[in-house]
This record gives sequence, C-alpha cells and structure tokens, in this order.
Amino acid sequence: MMRDVKETIMKYVFLICACASILAVILICVFLFANGVPAIGKIGIFKFLLGETWKPGNDIYGILPFILGSIYVTAGAIVIGVPIGILTAIFMARFCPEKVYRFVKPAVDLLAGIPSVVYGFFGMVVLVPFVRDFFGIKLGMDGDGFSMFTASVMLGIMILPTIISVGESAIRAVPNSYYEGALALGATHERSVFFTVVPAAKSGIMAGVILGIGRAIGETMAVIMIAGNQPRMPKGIFEGVRTMTSNIVIEMGYATDLHREALIATAVVLFVFILLINLLFSLVKRRGANA
Repeated sequence: MMRDVKETIMKYVFLICACASILAVILICVFLFANGVPAIGKIGIFKFLLGETWKPGNDIYGILPFILGSIYVTAGAIVIGVPIGILTAIFMARFCPEKVYRFVKPAVDLLAGIPSVVYGFFGMVVLVPFVRDFFGIKLGMDGDGFSMFTASVMLGIMILPTIISVGESAIRAVPNSYYEGALALGATHERSVFFTVVPAAKSGIMAGVILGIGRAIGETMAVIMIAGNQPRMPKGIFEGVRTMTSNIVIEMGYATDLHREALIATAVVLFVFILLINLLFSLVKRRGANA
C-alpha cells in the first residue's frame, strides 16, 4: 500500500516538472512574440530583415548585418569545431588508451564548465594578438585581430565539449555486435569503427552537432569581447562583425520604446533560427530512420 502511494506521488511530481518545463517554453514564446512581432509590423518586415543600416537615433532598424554576422560566425565555428569534435569523440570512444583517457575525459569536461567570459578573455589576450600579428603583419591582411575569423575560432573551441561528449556517448551506445560482426567479415579495426559503428551512431552524433550549433549561434559574451562589434555589413573574415545576440546585449541596457521593441524582435528572429535548426535536424533524423 505504501509503495503504491509513493509511486503515485512521484508520478505527479514528474508530471508537474514536465508541465513546468513546457510552461516555461510557452511563456518565453508568448513574451517574445507579443513584444517583438508588433515592432516588426511598425518597422516593416522587409525593412527590418533586409535593411542594412542600424541607427536607433534615426529610428532605422535593419538587422541584415547582424543576421549575416551570426550566420558567418556560426558557419566558421562549424567548419572548425565539428570535424575536430567528431574525430575526438571517435578517438575517445574506440581508440584512446585507458591511461590517456583518464586525462582527456576530465579535460573535455573542464572545457564545458569554463564560463563564456573566460573564453572571451582568452580570446582577447591570445587569439586576437595572434591573428593580428600572424595574418596582419606576416601575411599582410587588414584588421586589428578583432574579427569574424577570431570569433569563429573561439566558438569552434567552445562547442567542442558538447559535440565530443554527446558524440562519444552515442558511439559507446552502439551494440558491440556491430563492431564484432564487421571484424568477422574481415574488416580492420579502423574500417569497423568508421564504416560500421560511426554510421550506426549517426543520429546521436548529429544531436551533438545541433546542440553545438545552438550554442554557437546563441553565444554572446565571448563574441562581444573579440568580434569587433561593428554594426555594418560583413566585409571580410578579418573585419569586425556584430551578431544578433551581441547587438541585443550591448544596447538593451539603455534602449526604450521602439528601440527596445526592435531588440526584442531581433530575439524573435534568433528564436526562429534555433527552431529552424532543430526542425532541420528532425527532418534529417527522420530521413535517416526511414532509410
């Protein structure tokens, strides 16, 4: 009797927790769309999304430079972080010696726990001078180091723990019979891993990549510190850029009236970007399951 009561109580506790999570998402959506969509209507959807000038003092709100800045920086982080993260996950799951794993695993976990501002400080004192000296002085590139390229490298490093941890867990979750079957057919250890185990873990690896992309496109503090924060159309990878998240954080403290509503509308656009990324992942996952 007591056991049944406990199970009933825990069932409702879990139900309340699940409902609280759903309610939090609903409230966030209601707040964003209730405050952001009217601003888009006042400004004009095409002027807002395709406008190349952001001048709050003149009531000109075009966020195309920030959209492109977010896309370019995130794309750079994907190019840098995803291959390294996936290959590291494969190494840790199937190739890493136990003695080495004892040091590598805590190091990856430590990367996940480092605050964004620390990453940004590291970027300011290490990456920015390196990019300025190497690409500016030795290769003759323009720029002071605060650039799209620097932000991409930094974000590529920041998304590594997510991709590595989720990817490793997905690879370890593949039944060992897959690997043993490939060996029995005459495949080498490397071919068994890369052509049998990794494809079987594709769904989990993709989940880690999507989570990493979500962190990259939503990152703020580190990007503010090293991206240059120039509210203009991106002109090159070694030029300064401002992302949507950076623009919101920089100006929200003093924004009022339509300016504040335009920043919330920018958050709506960012929210839609995240939804589209998750929708794309769901479609890819469903297609992979059907195949």
